[in-house]
Amino acid sequence: MKNFEYEDWLDDDGYPTDKALEKITNWDYKDTLGCFEFICSLWSYPNYYKSEKTTNDFDSPIVRIKLSTGGWSGNESIINALEKNHIIWMTSWFQSRRGGHYIFEVKVEK
Repeated sequence: MKNFEYEDWLDDDGYPTDKALEKITNWDYKDTLGCFEFICSLWSYPNYYKSEKTTNDFDSPIVRIKLSTGGWSGNESIINALEKNHIIWMTSWFQSRRGGHYIFEVKVEK
């Protein structure tokens, strides 16, 4: 995982700053996995963020990311920012469930 040095990404209470949310919204789709690594660095309740290398139904290699917001508004803000990044959302979103549970799949090279 990349080391995202603190650059005003979180405020004093641990909430993502507007700068961090804007970074997610404008993240280049060519580095989707990097976007999720950045999100992981911001995610409150890290045990509600799981990432695993696996394959999809077509035996293509992917990274499956499972997120649960835990009802925390900071994590909800991160999801809202990601949803505004239309290309990353459309190409990686796999499933959502009531209660703030999300699954994303990012294709990776073999």
